Amino acid sequence: MAVVEIPAGRIHYEERGEGPAVVFLHGLLMNHTLWDQVLELLPAGFRYVLPDLPLGAHPEPLRADADLSMRGMNQLVADFLEALDLRDVTLVHSDWGGALFLTAYGLDERVGRLIVLPCEAFDNFPPGLPGKTAKLLPILPGGVLLALKQFRIGWIRRSPLMFGWMARKPLPDELVHGWTEPGLRDKRIRRDLLGYAGIDIDKNAYIANTEALRGFSGDALILWSAQDKVMPPEHGRRLAELIPNARLVEIDDAYVLSMLDQPRAVAAAMSAFLTGAAVEHA
Repeated sequence: MAVVEIPAGRIHYEERGEGPAVVFLHGLLMNHTLWDQVLELLPAGFRYVLPDLPLGAHPEPLRADADLSMRGMNQLVADFLEALDLRDVTLVHSDWGGALFLTAYGLDERVGRLIVLPCEAFDNFPPGLPGKTAKLLPILPGGVLLALKQFRIGWIRRSPLMFGWMARKPLPDELVHGWTEPGLRDKRIRRDLLGYAGIDIDKNAYIANTEALRGFSGDALILWSAQDKVMPPEHGRRLAELIPNARLVEIDDAYVLSMLDQPRAVAAAMSAFLTGAAVEHA
């Protein structure tokens, strides 16, 4: 993996292709491999960049004093785009919705377009049963280490408290082992995860920060899952109404991680958006 230095520390990322930049984000206890199936189906002519955010599956810990508040995480994303000198970026959101706040914080100058898969928005912080489980991690002694070990056990992982409502299809063991290895190996990775998971949540502020997307002037594709149990489908529709130049595509037979449940449908909608073709209802 390539590495870039930003004020918070070293960020590892994968990159392929050349052309306009498309940057893929991910959620808690995941990394860039979340997108592997979709990337294979996307068109040439774009520069696909996939950072490993400090959300518990990143390979190298940040500096001990890194700001992992919501604003700090948004600054980290903005710093990453600046460090690679990426401009007019298509920013792809999934599960972790914090970077939707780049506009509210005045940090979106390098973002030209949005692709928003099911993610936290409005008052849905933390999201559903998996989010409530994550909020227990800073409270329970050894909670992160225990969660990482349980995440590797298939029948526990399929519980609605963990990933049972995140993906309709069971997550492959190989994928999950890659997500959990860094945290099991290095307590500083667990420290970073706790630094974010333990932040105070101000739902009124988060609603206002989501609604600040009214001021986003670029095009947006809201690519939501119609049967999502964690990220309400009405939130996708609200975002499509809120963002001036947004269009909504709903993916059937998928939950939050639609790139794993329906990679071809997700890739088709993203490809049409990226290439400027008409996006039809999936």
